[in-house]
Amino acid sequence: METDKRLLWKFAYNFGYKGMRSVQKYKQRLKKGVHFPPFLFISIINSCQLRCQGCWVDVSSPRQMLSLEELDRLVTDSKKHGNSFFGLLGGEPFMHPQMLELLARHPDCYFQIFTNGQLITDEVAAKLRKLGNATPLISIEGSEVVSDERRGGQEVFNKTVAGLKNCIKHRLIVGVTSSICQTNYDLVSEQWLKQLIDLGVHYVWFNTYRVVGPEPAPHLALRPEQVLELRRFIVNMRTRMPIGIVEPYWDDRGQALCPMSTGVSHHIGPSGSIEPCPIIQFSKENIRDSDSIYDLMTNSQFLKDFRELSAEATRGCVVLERPDLVKDIVIEHSASDTTQRQTAMAELDKLAPSSSQHNPETQIPEKHWLYRFAKKHWYFGFGAYT
Repeated sequence: METDKRLLWKFAYNFGYKGMRSVQKYKQRLKKGVHFPPFLFISIINSCQLRCQGCWVDVSSPRQMLSLEELDRLVTDSKKHGNSFFGLLGGEPFMHPQMLELLARHPDCYFQIFTNGQLITDEVAAKLRKLGNATPLISIEGSEVVSDERRGGQEVFNKTVAGLKNCIKHRLIVGVTSSICQTNYDLVSEQWLKQLIDLGVHYVWFNTYRVVGPEPAPHLALRPEQVLELRRFIVNMRTRMPIGIVEPYWDDRGQALCPMSTGVSHHIGPSGSIEPCPIIQFSKENIRDSDSIYDLMTNSQFLKDFRELSAEATRGCVVLERPDLVKDIVIEHSASDTTQRQTAMAELDKLAPSSSQHNPETQIPEKHWLYRFAKKHWYFGFGAYT
């Protein structure tokens, strides 16, 4: 309740009510065999000032970014089909010179900005409060020592926390995300959640480290029992701690799922490529091919086959568990490597199969009624696994 009440209303209406409505429209489309995701995740720029371990984005390559006009067209067309929520990723999205203008052009939408937080100055936070339709989701990967090691920089933790405090000062709805791996598993703790609550953070998003990219770090990956422990921790803390806890990997019954396989979300890269998800950097379509993102996605045989193949193979992450299948479908469709490094296929060849969130022997259902209700109706399998 510390947040600006106008921002709280924008969140409740643009993200909450309209987000539920967009999923309902998605369900209606599915009955007709039409797949257009209710949520889009857009990497608006590849550039970043950090060099994180295991990053799959070409942050050191020449700058690629979607223009304001392309982003505006993409959002406008999506809105025609009921969408109102968009995730903005990078690189570092605050390096895009016109990102705030995009937010200003669409006050009827809600944006989640995945950021390292270091470019959120007092002035930027004030602008975000005035706009009122975005939540920064700030990445913190552990202590000062761990953050510097994981993020490839100096004073990373302190600079990130400074950006976080600017958000809190201006009463923004703000979250913290962590990619949980071996070096920061201590963040899976009640103490960490209490620290965030004391700071004024409203929600936390737990991801698990994905062993992908040009320089994967398999030694950082979680063991299956640690993934289960993380799931159990999330379910229990949702009933006890006054902070929102987000994770994208399980439904209300505790069954694993993949948002890409269910069709609830797909990804658009900084070159305009339309990809199954952020870590699958292959594409057959580009937003520059047509004025309609809806037409491109609903007519994409590549996306359709990818969803179906993934759902048939596992309820977890097909890239981790079956990189051979990913390679097969890329070859079958002659899909383009969307990286600037042009080594994505070679990276698949080197990728050894590993476990993900799929563990049918041990499923941990939601305990909190609100999470259980929301996941049951607006975030579940959508028939992908039948």
